Amino acid sequence: MKKLKSVLLIAVLVGLSGCATTNKDPLEGVNRGIYKFNDVVDQYAMKPVAKAYKAVTPSPVRTGISNFFSNLGTLTTVVNDLLQLKFAQAFTDAGRFVINTTFGIAGFIDVASKDNIPKHQEDFGQTLGYWGVGSGPYLVLPILGPSTVRDAGGLAFDTVTSDPITYLHNTGQIRAHNQVRFVQFLDKRTQLLDAKDLVDDASIDPYAFMRDAYLQRRASQVQDGLVPSELLQDEFEPEDDEPAKATSAEQAVVADTVVLQSDAPIEDNAVALTSQAQPVAVEDNAVTPEPNTPDVAADITETPAATESQEALPPLLDQVSEQPAVEEEHVANVVAGVDETLLTLEAQEK
Repeated sequence: MKKLKSVLLIAVLVGLSGCATTNKDPLEGVNRGIYKFNDVVDQYAMKPVAKAYKAVTPSPVRTGISNFFSNLGTLTTVVNDLLQLKFAQAFTDAGRFVINTTFGIAGFIDVASKDNIPKHQEDFGQTLGYWGVGSGPYLVLPILGPSTVRDAGGLAFDTVTSDPITYLHNTGQIRAHNQVRFVQFLDKRTQLLDAKDLVDDASIDPYAFMRDAYLQRRASQVQDGLVPSELLQDEFEPEDDEPAKATSAEQAVVADTVVLQSDAPIEDNAVALTSQAQPVAVEDNAVTPEPNTPDVAADITETPAATESQEALPPLLDQVSEQPAVEEEHVANVVAGVDETLLTLEAQEK
């Protein structure tokens, strides 16, 4: 009878989660009240106990207890692997459970991780999301913390069907069930000591930070870590679209202003450069120097076809053309001097 009531409750929660809502936190007022209650209970009860447990218990013992509860949770993962038709993953997770339960001494030693066997985590909330069920409104559960309508229903389903600790309660071992459940919760709270302190110190609104982080994490888990950025932006930041567009428009205006302001100096610099060094214009294979070009360059580069009124060669070319005549006169004078010297020597010999 109790299981039937649980199944009916899960069906109601799943039906509510199927309703499409644009606001992911329509119960924010109630959620904030529960969040404050949880924060007070955690600050004055759970957190001091967790710190004492961490200080007293050796690290290997705490690691073994964490491995034990993680190994028990593998059964829930295997069930939901099968419900999501992930048969290869279900086979791997089942192998992890068998190896750790046998060779790892009931899971206190994580032998499978040492053998590089991958570890997965699946629950019924992820299974519902895998088959297209929406997350529904955001919820903050007493003591348990952040959740959604879909995930709360999934947690109830997993607790009733695939949680081995529940079987202690079903078999009449109420005290053992409560003790094991308390140790499980204490171990989980101890693992979150540093994370909770970081959230409280770094965020202005811890409630909003916790809500957004949880919703994004669950969306990533449902999609196996492949969540498009558009999906996260549409779901969690719908009000940031218009400011983003306005910001881009403002940036375009600023860019245009910078361009307009930079036009005048660039043109002035270009005019100054062109006035200092004027290029040589070439038209119809004729080189015509600019007025500011020195005379030597004009003498070297000018050709007979450059100007129609040319009457004489440039001075430099005239000097070049007169050089052969000067050399001939010099050679003649040298020869005459040699002849006179020979004649003088002959006269002295006689």
